[in-house]
Amino acid sequence: MVYELLDRLKAKGVEILDVLLHVGLGTFRPVKCENIAEHKMHAEYFKLEQNTADRINLAKKEGRRIVAVGTTVVRTLEAAADLASKQSRQELAACEGWTDIFIYPGYKFKVVDSLITNFHFPRSTLIMLVCALAGRELILKAYEIAVKERYRFFSFGDAMFIE
Repeated sequence: MVYELLDRLKAKGVEILDVLLHVGLGTFRPVKCENIAEHKMHAEYFKLEQNTADRINLAKKEGRRIVAVGTTVVRTLEAAADLASKQSRQELAACEGWTDIFIYPGYKFKVVDSLITNFHFPRSTLIMLVCALAGRELILKAYEIAVKERYRFFSFGDAMFIE
């Protein structure tokens, strides 16, 4: 299904780029802290190629939207942006390394504007990332509709577009 969607987007002129993130087990571990800022993520290896960084930088300059396909892409791009910022750069550049980025409500996105993702487990870091992008109330409403309409949840379920 996802590949069909991506093919349809390509046919409409949408540029598709690749990134790499080796997902850690901590991504799926429930957040048990009362204060979510205290939750510790396991480090995950990521890599962003120069061509991808250049294409994203150009898209941002031209005012085009960056749509991540999956939360792993969000974490990769935002980790790369954090690294660029630490190196006093305004733009993305080729990079690789380990990140323990935890995106939750209140996070200020630097690269990603929109997201295609599935419906995630409650109290997971992934649902918190989705809420950071779209807002908790909107996501709760989306989940309410998804349950009512009998959408499939989790990794091999239905997807949603968030902006």
